[in-house]
Formats: sequence, C-alpha cells, structure tokens
Amino acid sequence: MSNSVWQQVTFGGLALHQWREVSYLHRLLNPFRQWRQASWLLQWADWIALLLVALIFALAPYVSTTLIGVLLIACSSFWLLLTISDEAGDGLTPIHLAVVLYWGVMVLATALSPVKVAALKGLIKLTLNLLLFLLMARTLRRPQLRTGLITVYLLSALIVSVYGLRQWFFGAEALATWVDPTSSLAGTTRVYSYLGNPNLLAAYLIPAVMLSAAAIFVWPRWLPKLLAGVMLGVNTCCLILTFSRGGWIGFVGAGFVLLVLLVYWWSVHFNPFWRRWALPVFIGGAAAFLVVAILALAPLRSRVASIFAGRQDSSNNFRLNVWAAVIEMIRDRPVLGIGPGNDAFNQIYPLYQRPRYTALSAYSIFLETAVEAGLVGFCAFLWLLIVAFTQGLTQLRRLRQLADVQAYWLMAAIATQVGLLMHGLVDTVWYRPQVSTLWWLMMALVASYYVASSPKTWRINPQ
Repeated sequence: MSNSVWQQVTFGGLALHQWREVSYLHRLLNPFRQWRQASWLLQWADWIALLLVALIFALAPYVSTTLIGVLLIACSSFWLLLTISDEAGDGLTPIHLAVVLYWGVMVLATALSPVKVAALKGLIKLTLNLLLFLLMARTLRRPQLRTGLITVYLLSALIVSVYGLRQWFFGAEALATWVDPTSSLAGTTRVYSYLGNPNLLAAYLIPAVMLSAAAIFVWPRWLPKLLAGVMLGVNTCCLILTFSRGGWIGFVGAGFVLLVLLVYWWSVHFNPFWRRWALPVFIGGAAAFLVVAILALAPLRSRVASIFAGRQDSSNNFRLNVWAAVIEMIRDRPVLGIGPGNDAFNQIYPLYQRPRYTALSAYSIFLETAVEAGLVGFCAFLWLLIVAFTQGLTQLRRLRQLADVQAYWLMAAIATQVGLLMHGLVDTVWYRPQVSTLWWLMMALVASYYVASSPKTWRINPQ
C-alpha cells in the first residue's frame, strides 16, 4: 500500500505513452508528422540535436553568456520543431511532469510579482534551460549519443582544468577579494581558469570529476580509460585548488554518493563478508584520506577551519547577513515570492539589505528558490528532486539486473546532483549558465534512462 502511494506521489504509476496516443492535440499535429517523414534532413534529427547541445558544453567556459543564450534559443527552437512533428510513443517521464509543475509555479510567481518585467526576464532564462533539458532528455536516450555528449563536456573541462593548474604553478591575478585579507591564506592563489571565479569553477568541475570517474568504466579499451584516469586526476586537483569551501563540500558529498552507488553496483560480485563490510571499509578509507590530507597540508587545514569560524570569517559573515535579509523577504511574500531571476532579486533586495552588504543573489539555492517562488515554489522544487532521485535509483536497480555498463553515467549524474545541491547550500553559482546547463544535463541523463514499469496503470479514456 505504501509503495503504491509513493509511486503515485512520484508519478511512477503513470502510463505516459498512453496520453500521447489518445491526445487530441497530438492528432491535430498529424500534418507536421507527415512533413517530417518526407524530410531528409530530419532523418538525422537526433544527431543535429546532439550537435546543437554539444556546442553549448564545448563553448560555455570560453564565451559570453549572450552567445550561450543564443545557443539555448537554437536548442529550444529545434526541440519545438521535433516535438510538433513527433510520432506518439515514449519520451515523457515522471521527471518531465515534475519539471512542468515547477515551471508552472514560476509562471504564477511571475504573474504575481511586484516587479513583473524583471521577473519575466528571469522566467525566460529558466524556460530556455528547461527546453534544453527537454531536448537533451529525448536525445540522450540513445547510448551512443549520451556517451558522445558527455565526452564533449569532459574534453572541454580538461582544457579548463589544465589552464587552472597553469594558474596555480605560474600565478594568477585575483579578479576579486576571494579570501579574507586577515587570514593565513591571504596570499594564496585561488585558480579560476576561464570562468573568472573560483567558486564558479568548482561548481563547473564537480560534474567533470564524477563523469570522468564513470568514464573509466564506460569507455572501451585501455587508452580511453587511461585518458579518463588523467581527467579524473587533473579535474580533482583543479577543483581542490579553487579553495572553494562550497565546492569542497559538494565534491565530498558527490564523491560519497558515487562511492556508495559503486559499492551497491559491485556488491552482486562480493562474497558475504565483503557485502557486509565493503561500504564501511571504503567510506572509512576515504574519510581517513581526507583527514590526513587536511592535517598534512596547512592551506587546506586553514581553509577547512574557516568553515567553522562563524562571523570571524568575512565570507561567512557576509553570507549570514545576506541570509538574514533574504529570510525577511520570504516572510513578507511567503506564498509565491517576488518572481524568478536575479533582476527581480536586485530590485527587491536593496529594501531589506544590511548596510554595506550588497548582494546579487541569496547565496543559497534553497533560499533563492523560496524568495523567488515562495513556499509553493520551494515545495515544487523539492518535489522535483524527490521524483528525480526516485527515478534515478529505480532505473539503477533495473540496469543492475541487466549489468548495463551505461549505468555508470547514471551513478555519476545522481552523485553530481547531490554535489551541486550541497554546494548550492552556501552559494548560487548554480544559476550561472555554465553551471545551470550542467544541472539540467544531469537531470536529462537521469530522465533518459526511464522505462515505464507499469503500462497498464492509470489508463486514459479518449472519450
């Protein structure tokens, strides 16, 4: 009984393919489907979609946000073209329904926003990201395309990380005050590579570390596996050298989840002793390594200690003051918030800010969601996370029974989501396009594995 209720809460019992088969709207689009069948170019639709999406992840660290926006518009337009000319069949997942619910709440928040024009700009940015998710979720269902897109991102991230390591060895000018000038790390180089901000770089590299670890198992032959190992080491070192405390928290959280999922995956081959003790041994070993590294390296030890310094650390003090103002904003508009986007935030926040503590965001994705869309939007966001993680673990169990090597990408995606959420507890680089596109890539990866488990439930009457 409880399992049935949970399936309904997470949309697990819906036969979504049946909705498209009986949808009147889908029948009205029949002329477009006939046109698509006659189109030579759209026979290569999935590859064209892959090219458009790959351009985003190949260029994102190096180009302006304006160009990223243009590419997002191109992806959105192509998704619309494919959707109106698509045949009835698979494609919709429970994650899609949760995403639509989340977007609908954001539309309401925009309509009721005290700064509607600014909120509309934020809604447009969010919509472009969600349309990118929709295009990726349908394209990545093919393992070949899934692996291809991940490879493009990993190769681009490798260039970013190599340049970051170069900054560490040869020095780099600090473009902002990223370290408390009174701390022992005041003269330490924090690498930022092509992204211009070490916190942003750390968030960008969390998926790279997890996916490069997965690539070791997915990519065939030893030479690609060796390249994946090099990527794992380079990306990890560069992430650590950002000295981003939020990035470190996300890295540790993502690594822990990936380790747990790997042990779960391999446990079918363990003897009874290791089935019981493998997870404690792996976690204990990883924890011991972290402790030794922190104790042995003075810069690392100092940076970790600053996490617990409270208001004595200038960065901590800044965030605490911003969070206090944001909580007051939420209290004044608790239902649907002020509307999405940093433009809306920048118009309302000055009315609440503490003197000398200007901010462009809430410095927490959870507070940011609550201030943008109120408690209704916050609940919709949590629902989206619950549905996504439920589907991810459900499909992982299925792939485990099939011993499908593609499951390693799924494990990396789930771990990355946890890592970005943990980083997002204390920062909002998640809303920068270089990172937001990666978040929706992880969501699309999880959705791309969906296989309906019960096509006979929730039948839809066409009458």
